[in-house]
Amino acid sequence: MRLNIISFLFVIFLFPLVFSCGQQRDLLKKVRESKDPRLNKVFDKPEKYAVQIIYTEICHKNDEVSLKDYKYRVDSENYFYPASTVKLPVAALSLEKLDSLQGQGVDIYRSTPYHLEGDMVKHSIENDIKGVFAISDNEAYNRLFEFLGPDYINSHMKSKGLLPFRISHRFSGENSADTVTKQLIFNTKEGKYRLPVTYNQTADSLELKNVIIGKAYIKDDEQINEPFSFAYKNYFPLETQHALMKRLFFPEKFEKSELFHLSAGNMKFLKAAMSGLPRQLGYDENEFYDSYGKFFIYGDSEDRIPDYIKIYNKVGYAYGNLTETAYVHDLKNNVEFLLSATLRVNENEIYNDGKYEYDSIGIPFLAALGRKIYQLELERKK
Repeated sequence: MRLNIISFLFVIFLFPLVFSCGQQRDLLKKVRESKDPRLNKVFDKPEKYAVQIIYTEICHKNDEVSLKDYKYRVDSENYFYPASTVKLPVAALSLEKLDSLQGQGVDIYRSTPYHLEGDMVKHSIENDIKGVFAISDNEAYNRLFEFLGPDYINSHMKSKGLLPFRISHRFSGENSADTVTKQLIFNTKEGKYRLPVTYNQTADSLELKNVIIGKAYIKDDEQINEPFSFAYKNYFPLETQHALMKRLFFPEKFEKSELFHLSAGNMKFLKAAMSGLPRQLGYDENEFYDSYGKFFIYGDSEDRIPDYIKIYNKVGYAYGNLTETAYVHDLKNNVEFLLSATLRVNENEIYNDGKYEYDSIGIPFLAALGRKIYQLELERKK
């Protein structure tokens, strides 16, 4: 009898603790029930806009963290072009490779200057990564692509359980899918270090839904009245993006083999680059305002983001596909959550014509989505 009473009291004591974190239940349902027209326009026609969302509720108790996922129309088999979101894993893997090379006795660091063979312009991995996050610099990404090579990228993502995933090309240029990397030459204290050229596999055709899509596309200033194919493009579905963010910000939830193995300094640098704002890196604030690469919450505003709100993220938009994955942390109000979303805004269904509804539909949707979840999280904390 005494044991039953103790058990009963234990349950009564535990009950509010268990449900204090999960009492909102499906927060995404509340978002979909919002009367915000920027949200309703997309939610009323989810198939047309190919919208997918993952939100993670984060709860801390007794020095432990729990993560609860809520998903809306998430389907890794339903293809969307990831655009610049692929720069996130490439940046993380570049830092991991630097640490690995140092472990092998190669004297190169983030700040070590290098140039591409045949081009004497000096760069550094550090500045490339800053550019990738601050203004989504495509040329910086291309150089990191040369540093790693697609086979290295794909195999290391696989080894961490970050699947499905496929990197197959650089951004822009006639030879964007060239399987042979260019040589990087680093200027170390001991002399020049020539990174070996790599020879990579040719990408296979993706067998996914909506990988061939649309009514027409533009090529060489001519409209081709056939569907556009993404069969040999990069592939980074939303679930994989979200899983990567969890590994970066909640490593204790994963096996060591599933993590990015970065030195403490490189991990700190990566997170600073992810949350940094263009003005903090010396870019003209009039052209590159705070929300230039941060669409959740602030994407439809050119106002400054408050210092107490940190958004660690990566956005990508191209071919009418608009995607963001983020960890949002309000230091003032102790609010934090993970959010990833994608949608397609291509009303005329013509690809490569540069006519997409990013500003009128896509970015306002992501901004409103982020704000609504942030507001609900604030209410949950009260």
